[in-house]
Order: sequence, then structure tokens, then C-alpha cells
Amino acid sequence: MKEHAKRTEWFLHDRFGMFIHWGLYAIPARGEWVRSYEYMSNEAYQPYFDEFDPVRYDPKEWARAAKQAGMKYAVLTAKHHDGFCLFDSKLTEYKATNTRAKRDLIKEYVEAFRAEGLKVGLYYSLIDWHHPDYPAVGNHPMRNNDDYKNKEIDFDQYLDYMHGQVKELLTNYGTIDVMWFDYSFDDMTGEKWRSTELVNMIRSIQPDILIDNRLGGNIKSPNPEIFAGDFASPEQIIPPQGVTDEAGNSISWEACITLNNTWGYSAMDKDYKSAQQVIRVLVECVSKNGNLLLNVGPDAKGEIPKESLAILAEVGEWMRRNADSIVGCSSSGLPKPEWGRFTRNGNKLYAHILDRGIGSVNVNGMKPKVKKARLLSDNSEISIETPWMGFHAHQDDLFINLASNKLPDERDTVVELELQE
Repeated sequence: MKEHAKRTEWFLHDRFGMFIHWGLYAIPARGEWVRSYEYMSNEAYQPYFDEFDPVRYDPKEWARAAKQAGMKYAVLTAKHHDGFCLFDSKLTEYKATNTRAKRDLIKEYVEAFRAEGLKVGLYYSLIDWHHPDYPAVGNHPMRNNDDYKNKEIDFDQYLDYMHGQVKELLTNYGTIDVMWFDYSFDDMTGEKWRSTELVNMIRSIQPDILIDNRLGGNIKSPNPEIFAGDFASPEQIIPPQGVTDEAGNSISWEACITLNNTWGYSAMDKDYKSAQQVIRVLVECVSKNGNLLLNVGPDAKGEIPKESLAILAEVGEWMRRNADSIVGCSSSGLPKPEWGRFTRNGNKLYAHILDRGIGSVNVNGMKPKVKKARLLSDNSEISIETPWMGFHAHQDDLFINLASNKLPDERDTVVELELQE
């Protein structure tokens, strides 16, 4: 447990990361599951491999966008379910270096994000719709094709391949901070992936790496399997009470959320979340001891969509002024107030005011515990004197007296409350 606490220390501090889904599926531009949804064979999908030529791929720009948004780490799809590898694997010809790109795209990503001081993660799909020894089960594109369903395969051969590629990723690119596996289902879980062997190999190469919980196992158990993971990974939801173990203790977790409705690039999906939604979901995660991994899906030429960049820039503008209420923070241990949420770092309690309401903002029972209040965005003093009408309320209630009937920042106005030592 001490080793786990040491490994997750930076993760629980940094709180905000960028997920990047990118691959051949950016060309049809109908999302990363296009092969599965449209029952595309390897042959039908091959033209996208032949066409792949991301002439505008510049991971330095991606890294700058992530850093300016206030993100501290990133996770990129080294191989998604379609089996295409962005890295120069010696175990397959189905890789970026054999396309018109002729580049190891993972190498460039790792170097660019490290140069910006960001931690680096790699996503690797346990599933592989391209490999001949991966079974046509689950959401495999050929799941309804009798020739594939009855085809003899050597699954151990696939597992050797999969383990070998993970070893390449953890050997050829220096320190990797996160190994993000996706995903287990039905009986394809746990030791079906030879997970104990896999994790032992990973730890022998990079002992401090974080691994998500999608190999299988029970991360909530008091005695989780070695492959149960370092953190839970709820997808497209924020758990109502955060994530806890079977004893009710908070465990490390990270919500992965899309900016629109698809992970990979979808030209028709313009249903983007607002910067306000992103800010508020980030605050919600941290208030529940969680992280936010926010996804972007670059297009076929290698550019992050302008809509995504605009949202990230606005989130970054808010983070520039309010990051102290996110980075290094966790749950306050206080009940959720009706007007917003709390986060906390040591003797600094951060009131995230999302609903202005009428009059002073009431903080139940906190008057004896608070020394002073500041508007975090500019460090200006905020009055916490009890107004005349407040004397009839509970004597221990704290009143945050905002000068205007409108919030200084409608997305999230953060008041820093310095607590008594």
C-alpha cells in the first residue's frame, strides 16, 4: 500500500489531464468505433491505412494547448481497437511508419509533452480487430460473419503479441507515467489477458507507472489482485459519491469524458460541451477526490478541432486564475452546499460558487473556523462580516458578502477561505 500511495501522489495532486484518441478512424471521421458499427473487414478498412498522411501533426501544438488549459498530463492512443499502431512496433507491419506518415508518432508525442513539463501516458487496447489470432467476439466487426466465428485461432499467440507491444512501449520511450488499458468484458477479463504476468513485466520495467483498472479484478477489495489497477476509470459519468473501496474509503479515480459525443474525430459531431460545463465537471471531480481526463479527437491531418481548442483556451483562462482550487486539492470533508461545491488544500478551503442566489452566500457552521476570505481570481478581499439580517441565523454560519447581484465569474466564482490554524 505504501508503494501505491507513492505512485499515485503526483496523480492525486495534478487532477487534470488530456485524453487523445487518434488513428486511422479519423479519416472516415465517424468516430473510433466505425469499424465495429459498420461491420468493416480488414480489407474494407485498408484504404484508410493507405491514405493516412497527417501532414499537420505537430504534437508540440497539442502539448501547448494542454498546458495552457491547465492540464498536467496526457494519455494518447498508442493502439486502439482497430489494431493500428502509432508507434514503430517490430511486431507488426500495421503501423504509422509504414503509412505515408513514415514517422513514429508516439516518439514525437512523448518528446513534445515532456518538453512542456507534462507527464506522459499511453493508451493500449487489449482488443484488436486486425490481428488474426484475436477472436471475433464482443464488438468485433466480424462478429456476425460465420467464417470468422468458426475460424481457428491461437489466442496465446495474440497475447504474446500484446504483451510484446506493451514491453516495446515501456522500453523504447523512456519514462511513461500512465499505462491506460482498454478494456475487459464478459469472460475476456483478468487472467484471460495473462494479467498477473503482464503487470509483473510492466513493474519490472517501470515500477512507478500507474495502471488503470480495466485489466479486470476488484480495485475496491481490501486485497485487490495485482492487476486490479492503481485507479478506477469511470467513463462519461461522474460517480455521485466519488469512488470508494468496500470499507467506504476513497480510492484513486479518474473520470474520462469527451468534449463532444465521440472519442475519435467525428466531422458531424458538433455537440460540444461548453467551457462552463468542463470547469464545473472538473470541480465536481476534485470535490469528490477524483481527476478529470478530458478527451480531444484530432482530425486526419493531425489537428485538434478548432472548437475543442477554443473550449480548452477558455478553460485555461479560468485555470490561470483559479488553479489553486484544483491542483493539489481534494475533498473538503464537508457536505455539498446548495450554491456550489468545496475543494480543499491544507488550511485553504475553496468555495466554488455556481449559483448566486439572493443576498450573502451562507456557509453553514464555518464562522469560527475561517480567518479571512479572498476572491481567488485576483486575490481581492471578500467581506465575511455577518450582515444585520444574519444575526437571526445560526450564530456559527459564515456569510460571504459579494458586492454584486451577479457572480464575478458565472462559470465558477472561487472564494478562498483561509482557515484558522
